[in-house]
Amino acid sequence: MAMHFNTNIFLLAFFVITGILFPSDNNMVVGQGCKVDVVNLVNNCGRFVLRKAPRIDPSPQCCAAVQKANIPCACSQVTSETVKALDMDKVVFVAKFCGRPLPPGSKCGAYNVPPAAYLG
Repeated sequence: MAMHFNTNIFLLAFFVITGILFPSDNNMVVGQGCKVDVVNLVNNCGRFVLRKAPRIDPSPQCCAAVQKANIPCACSQVTSETVKALDMDKVVFVAKFCGRPLPPGSKCGAYNVPPAAYLG
């Protein structure tokens, strides 16, 4: 029963995150490759960046998705709604853990990556 509940929560989170990243009223055309990257990141890394989840090291599958992703394109999809739904500090942690750190002081969509001192 608990496993079924956790799967449903994860699927709900996936659809919420996907809806935030690709809203239907968005007039911007997203390149197919970027959309695939974002969906791949959500599928493989979503549970590591959810706001209410504990911070744990990402899986090898998550890191593989991070390594293959077009990070600047994926970052271009981060909206203020995305920032509310995800723990962006965990996003920074996952990117760094997987060997693709976001540059301190840069922007990832609506999110400002904190200075290096904060990233620890």
